[in-house]
Order: sequence, then C-alpha cells, then structure tokens
Amino acid sequence: MITISISTQNIKDKDKSNKNNQLVLHCRHGQRDLGALREDHLISLINWGHLNFQDQPPHFLSMGTKRSWEGQPLELNPQDTIMAETETESAPSILSIFENFRDELDEHHDRRERIIKKSRDITALSKKIIFALQRVRTTNQPIPLKIAQENQTRFDQIHALFEGVVPEQLGINCWRYQRQISAGIQEFIEAVSFDHYLRTQTLITHAECSARVPPGILISEEDYLMGLYDLTGEMMRFAVLSLSSGNATTNATENTASDSEKSTVASSQGGIVVDLRAIRAGFEALTVPQRHYMFRDMAKKQDVMQNSVEKVERAAYGIVVRGSERPSGWTPDLSGSVEVASY
Repeated sequence: MITISISTQNIKDKDKSNKNNQLVLHCRHGQRDLGALREDHLISLINWGHLNFQDQPPHFLSMGTKRSWEGQPLELNPQDTIMAETETESAPSILSIFENFRDELDEHHDRRERIIKKSRDITALSKKIIFALQRVRTTNQPIPLKIAQENQTRFDQIHALFEGVVPEQLGINCWRYQRQISAGIQEFIEAVSFDHYLRTQTLITHAECSARVPPGILISEEDYLMGLYDLTGEMMRFAVLSLSSGNATTNATENTASDSEKSTVASSQGGIVVDLRAIRAGFEALTVPQRHYMFRDMAKKQDVMQNSVEKVERAAYGIVVRGSERPSGWTPDLSGSVEVASY
C-alpha cells in the first residue's frame, strides 16, 4: 500500500528564477520513501496501484468546487449564479409537473380497470342471454314469454352498464379505451343478433345494433363483424339441436318398384343451412389488410366459422341421405347411458 502525505514546498521554476509555492505529494511504500509527486503525475500513480492518503485528499480529487492551480476557490461568474438560482427556483415547478403526470397515470389506470370490469359484466350477461335462447326450438316466431322476460331483464342490466361506461369514454377516450370495452360489445352483438335471428330469421344490421346501446357507446364495424363471426357458432348449436330433436318431414315419392318415403329437412331448419352458407360466402369475400389489428383474430374466427357451417351441412345431409333408412318418427335415444369400451 502506498501512503501519501500532503505538504507545501517552494519549488523553483525551470524557466524563471522565482520560486512558486505549490502543493507536493510525498509518497512512501512501507519504510521506503518514493520521493515527491506533483499533481500532474498523480494520474499515473492512480492507474498504478491503490492509494492511501495519510491526511485529507487534495482538493483536486474532491468534486463540487472550482479551484485555481494554487488551490484557491474561484469566484463564480454572476451569470452562473443567476442560472443556479433559476434552477433552484424551477425545481419545485418540475416536481409539480411530474406529480401531475403521476395523477394522470393513476386516473388512466383506474378508468381502464373500471371499463374492463364493466366489459366483463356485459360479457357474462350476454352469455346468459345466449344460453336462454338455446332453449328455443323454432325460428321466425316470437320468443316464449318466460325466456323473453328473463332476457329483457338482462338486456336492461346491460344497458345500465353501458350507461356507466359513457362518462369514461368522452372525447378522445372513446377510441383510447375501445379495446377494453370491445370484448363486451362483441359478446353483446352476438346475443342481440341471435335474438333477432330467432325472431325474424334475418341478420341484424349495424344500425340496429347501434340503436340498442346508449348514444355515447361506439359500435365499430370491426366489433360488429366479430360479433357476427361468433353468431355462426350459436346458429350451429341451434341447428344441430333442432335436427337431433327429430323435427324432420317425410314426403312420399313413387318409384317404379314400390312407394318409399324420403326424409327432408324442415323449412326452418333448411333455412338455417342456407343462411349459414350465405354468411360464410360473405365472410370469405371479406378482405382485411394484414396490418389491421383485427386480421389476427379474424383468421381464427374464420376457421371456426367454416367448421360450424360444415357441421350443420353434415347433420342436414345425414337426415336427407340416410333418412330413408330409418322408420318414420325415429329420434335418437339420448335417455340411456352409453357404454364405452375401455382398453
């Protein structure tokens, strides 16, 4: 370890005859005196090894105060003093600015969480409406009174939740928090469109969907299309349940050998197949740019929609093609338990 002691000596200048009072560092390594070291040689000593100052470190190793070569503090420029005072006075204003930023961020996160919570409540109520509508077995007819009353109560609750979201989406916030409310809107469109289809056997329009929500809620075209994508899944479940319930008609046809009965799909059930095909054709003709945010979700929903239509087609084909092999009025026996072979 190198020990450094600080002292002041009169060192003769090489170019002048006078002597300058300068700071000298005396270095010792154990009992060995390494001699005097001036300030301009200290850097090489720092790079060479560890230092241990016997007294306080010299002024040029301390930070914060500007000093001359002799070690005397320098007088500050008046302009620098004014700038320092200005910085001191502006410090509270800068803190207040960041406090405002903090308050805005807290308000943003709180508003976002409130919208997400209401969106989840809307989604849950919409699913309950869809589950109730799946108990219906006819189309283009009024909904049974009991189911209609239950769903109307849920629709009123959804409308109240949307009214609670309206103050949170004023002005620019309408688009800022659109993704947070989008899931609830899509599920609501699925429920409304399914209810509308069972009543009228027609597809609900975008304007009719917008009329079912408060004026401050934005029903975008993207949410409308995504809701219709999900509608095909509910139509598939409704069609399969209706076909499996045995609601098929038989028509007598004359053959050269004998009379036989040919099973056909009921007009309402056949209409669902036709409607699903029309919806599939319309969605397959839809083109969305890859940079659009709904492109990724649309690709997944497109596959699900096509599978749903194919399931309904296979169920209808099974009744039409294989219906003649079954006796009149035959329905699948779903009351008993099914034995499954285990290996």
